Amino acid sequence: MARIKPKQLLIQSKTKKGPSRISYSSIITWNLIVVLVVLSLYATYRHWHHRPAFEAEMDLPRAENIERSEDSTKISTPSYVIMDTLKGSITIEISKDASAGVVDRFINLCKSDYFKGMPFRHVIKNLVIYGGDFDLNGAAHEWILKAKASGENALSPKHEAFMIGTTRSPNNKGFDLFITTAPIPDLNGKIVLFGRVIKGEDIVQEIEEIDTDEHYQPKTPIGIINISLIQEL
Repeated sequence: MARIKPKQLLIQSKTKKGPSRISYSSIITWNLIVVLVVLSLYATYRHWHHRPAFEAEMDLPRAENIERSEDSTKISTPSYVIMDTLKGSITIEISKDASAGVVDRFINLCKSDYFKGMPFRHVIKNLVIYGGDFDLNGAAHEWILKAKASGENALSPKHEAFMIGTTRSPNNKGFDLFITTAPIPDLNGKIVLFGRVIKGEDIVQEIEEIDTDEHYQPKTPIGIINISLIQEL
C-alpha cells in the first residue's frame, strides 16, 4: 500500500468539509419571525371577524352624542332674566311659546348690555310700564292713552298682568320693553309678549306708584340698572 504523504493528507482534510452548524441566534430569530407572523394573522382575523359588532357598538355613542348636542342646543337659550332696578330685582320667565326671533334678539341685546341703564320713560298706573331709549312711537302711544282714558280692563286669560313684551313694529330699530300691571285689552295687535314676571311683582307695583307728570313720565328718573340671564333659578 502506498503511503500518503503528509502534504496530501492536509490537502484532503481541507477539501472534506463537515456539515455546517446553525447558530442559536439564527434559530431564535426565525422563531420570533414565525411567532410575529402568526400573531399578525390572528389579529387580522379578529379585526375582520368582530368588525360588524364593533361598528354597532360605536353607533350607540354616536347617537347619544347627537342627542346630547341637540339637547344642549335646546337648553342653550336662557329660561330666566333678572332685571335690577332702583326699587329692587324683578325675575322674568321667558316664554317657550314666544316668537323665536323676538326672544333671540332680546337675549342677544341682554348679552351686549343694551338694557343696562335703560330708563322707564312712561309709567301708567294700573296699566303698563314702558322702558326704552326713545319715546313711545305713534301706535303704542295711541293705544296706551286710549286704554288709560277709557279705563278698559277686560280680563283676558292669556294677557294678564305682569307680562313682558315689546312693540310689534317692523320699522322699530331699537327694542323697547313693556311690563303690564293690569290685563290689557286688544294686546295682540300692539305688543309681542315673550315673558312674564314670576318674582318681584311688588317691585313692579312700587315702580308704577312713582309720581309722573301729565304725560305719564316719571318725575324722578328710574330704569334698569342691570339685566342678567340665567338658565335655572
